[in-house]
Amino acid sequence: MELDNNEFRVSMLASGSSGNCTYIETPKRKILVDCGLSGKKIQQLMHGINRDISEVDTILVTHEHRDHVHGLGVLARKYGVDIYANEATWKAMPDSVGKIKMEQKHIFEMGEVLTLGDIDIQSFGVSHDAAAPQFYSFHYEKRQFAMLTDTGYVSERLRALLRNANAYLIESNHDLELLRMGRYPWSLKQRILGDEGHLSNDDGALAVAEMVGNNTKRIYLGHLSQDNNMKQLAHETAERVLISKNLGVNEDFYVYDTDPSEATELFTV
Repeated sequence: MELDNNEFRVSMLASGSSGNCTYIETPKRKILVDCGLSGKKIQQLMHGINRDISEVDTILVTHEHRDHVHGLGVLARKYGVDIYANEATWKAMPDSVGKIKMEQKHIFEMGEVLTLGDIDIQSFGVSHDAAAPQFYSFHYEKRQFAMLTDTGYVSERLRALLRNANAYLIESNHDLELLRMGRYPWSLKQRILGDEGHLSNDDGALAVAEMVGNNTKRIYLGHLSQDNNMKQLAHETAERVLISKNLGVNEDFYVYDTDPSEATELFTV
């Protein structure tokens, strides 16, 4: 399918504690970020946005946790796609990913910018309990889509790097009270709440509140915990925090939900 020269489109195919996968396209590239569901499920989600997974030419990996790489090996072997991750992540990849041909494996180190066809991709480190977790900001014709989940905190440097993107995927993993009162063992609660864990609804909203600018039109809330969060709660918290910062919620930009098993609309950045 040919795209207009100015098209830059994104869909969060799945986002949540059970699996994550994002689709990004420009006229010259079709990219997946992470493959945290089965190959069959990702294929179905792609079909749901009227796209064919066989046309994907690149997969970017953020880190080696199962909810980000579960279907990676299957898709790599079936479609022969190029895969990019940093060296530490490649070394930490679980055995379940299986064998991937050397010619498909590419190194994309933290802090570097990778140009693929007509899109520039900035990688940046996050604070998470993985080997060398990194996320990505995509730049196409003066427009930017920034992805930031799986981090325990957001530094000032990172907020400055991602400021004034046109669209964001920001982590909204848990509600603090639901997590504290929930069934998780204390050790797991400490991990989630720690500096190498996940952003709460409030912390994610506070972080993105310092990043939005005049270009910002869309904020997607991602990586919600199935056990310690609810869509409505995450959405209401984000809007409340953003309004408290005197930002133009539902005027200058809008807050959107994601889902662990249903793709968002394919939107233009």
